[in-house]
Amino acid sequence: MRRYRLALFAGVLLLAVAATGCNKLKARDQLNKGVNAFRNAQFQEAVAHFQEAASLDPALEDARLYLAMSYFQQYAPGGESAENVKMGQQAISAFNNVLELDPKNTTALATIGTIYYDMKDFDKAKDYQRRRLDIQPNDPEPYYWVGVMDYALAAKNDNDARKTDAKLTMISPTGDLPPLPEKLRTQLAQENSNLITEAMDALNKAIEMKPNYDEAMAYLNLVYRQKADIEQEPSGRAADIKQANDWLSKAMEARKAAGASASAAAH
Repeated sequence: MRRYRLALFAGVLLLAVAATGCNKLKARDQLNKGVNAFRNAQFQEAVAHFQEAASLDPALEDARLYLAMSYFQQYAPGGESAENVKMGQQAISAFNNVLELDPKNTTALATIGTIYYDMKDFDKAKDYQRRRLDIQPNDPEPYYWVGVMDYALAAKNDNDARKTDAKLTMISPTGDLPPLPEKLRTQLAQENSNLITEAMDALNKAIEMKPNYDEAMAYLNLVYRQKADIEQEPSGRAADIKQANDWLSKAMEARKAAGASASAAAH
């Protein structure tokens, strides 16, 4: 009787193993069909295949990643319609499912950060870029993005302060905003000082790693203008504006050099 039970258990175990192996093969087949649909920009069809693949083999990371990318491809950056926001949230949820299997998946972290940025949820966007920094400390891109998020958060505070008086939103012929009254400047300094410091540190780090990083230079120019807004003395404001203009010139020079190199390589 005991021998019979052991044989029966072994038979059930073999059937389970065979079923698992069969599901994995089916999952791979669904994954391949999904990839073909994805490459042909048939994203809704691709979603169905990737969902089935992930259901058949929950450990198949590629199925989860492609599913998330399929949602992301259907998301229009910055679009505020309910349908579009829902698609962005589905992409975020799907990329978080990837992170459940692989917490260090930088594609998932970077893309979630990008979606939150497009949704103007800058705090969450920065959180995901900081997680990238823990994994990619020698990559300039996450440093750049942390600087961009800090700039965006500070810009929101600056815009809110200037809404109190229409004259404060009038841009001068040089492209700069007028100085804030002392009361607003003090308030804005409390809100933005740490953001500006972190943004400068992050963007300078990105440029240190990638000396021709024109996008980082362009944002450093903008951050110096934010710093000018919270300076107490006119001399400090003037010095910041000069730094901003210097970084803008460097950004334009780097962009021009990159364009020349690309043109030379094409010939």
